[in-house]
Amino acid sequence: MTILHTARLRLEPISMAHFDGLRAMNSDAEVMRYITGKPDTEADTLAGIERITGAWQRFGYSWWAWIDRDSGQLAGAGCIQHLNRDPAQPLEIGWRLRKDQWGKGLATEAAICMANFAFHTLQGELLTAICDPANHASSHVMKKLGMQYRGLERWYEMDVDTYVINRQDWLASALNQPALAAAASNA
Repeated sequence: MTILHTARLRLEPISMAHFDGLRAMNSDAEVMRYITGKPDTEADTLAGIERITGAWQRFGYSWWAWIDRDSGQLAGAGCIQHLNRDPAQPLEIGWRLRKDQWGKGLATEAAICMANFAFHTLQGELLTAICDPANHASSHVMKKLGMQYRGLERWYEMDVDTYVINRQDWLASALNQPALAAAASNA
């Protein structure tokens, strides 16, 4: 399984070793406000880890735990997965952060690394991101990635703003860092 690295984070495939950090983050109502609208229960977190580990085994990618390289603490989580968890759909990038990690640029830092993985290692043609229309922080990150607004669409049984970037536009962008993807695949 692929471990990714950024200047401040180590992105590790989510496993049961991350349960406590994920449980703490996912049970925070403010963190989950725009994701599910309610805090996760312990059972929700366990079911999520089980689904994620299955996706890692099936596809070789899914959700990573973002570990702060200085403290060793879970700072957030992010993914490259198929939109709507359907292999017939394009790749999706997503993230969430602990509330005390908001506003530090970690989502952008990790998202750039994950997007490079999606386009260089997985050879994706299209990367999609979704968010609640009121989640301005996430849509700001999507715009910083160079993603374009495609419209309000229905995914995961919710109406969400949908952003996309294609492979050609990513490879032409200043954020394109094939060395990150190459280093990740050798991790």
